[in-house]
Amino acid sequence: MSRGWLGVVSAQHVQRGIDLGIAQINHGQRAPLARMKAGDTLIYYSPTTVRGEPDGLKSFTAIGTFPDDIIWQADEGDFRPFRRRIDYEVGSPVTLDELRPHLDLTAGANWGYRLRLGLIELVPGDVAIIREAMRA
Repeated sequence: MSRGWLGVVSAQHVQRGIDLGIAQINHGQRAPLARMKAGDTLIYYSPTTVRGEPDGLKSFTAIGTFPDDIIWQADEGDFRPFRRRIDYEVGSPVTLDELRPHLDLTAGANWGYRLRLGLIELVPGDVAIIREAMRA
C-alpha cells in the first residue's frame, strides 16, 4: 500500500526540484528518501519562500508520486545531495490556513513541532484533502 509524506522545504527549493524533476529532503540526506517507496506520494509544505527568510508563506507547494526506488547522489561541487525522481502533478499552492480545520495533521496540540523533523508521514485522508485542494 502506498503512503503519503509531507516534506518541509522552502518554496524556492521546491521550485528547483520541480524544474529538475527530483525530490530532495533535509538538505540532501539519504535516509529520508529511503523511507519512501515507489508509488508513495510526497507533498511539500513550504513555511517560507526562501530558506531562512521568514515571510509567512505557510503553504503546500507541490505534490508528486515516486515512480521508482532509485536514489542517487548528485554532484554540485562541494554539495553532494541525495535525490530521487518524482512525477509532479499539476496544481497550485494552497495555504495551510485554508486546510487547517480539515487536516488530521493539525488536529493535535503542538502539531507544528513535528514539522521540524523535515519529513513526516501523513494519514491517507490528509493526502486526499491536500491533493484535491491543489488540483482545484
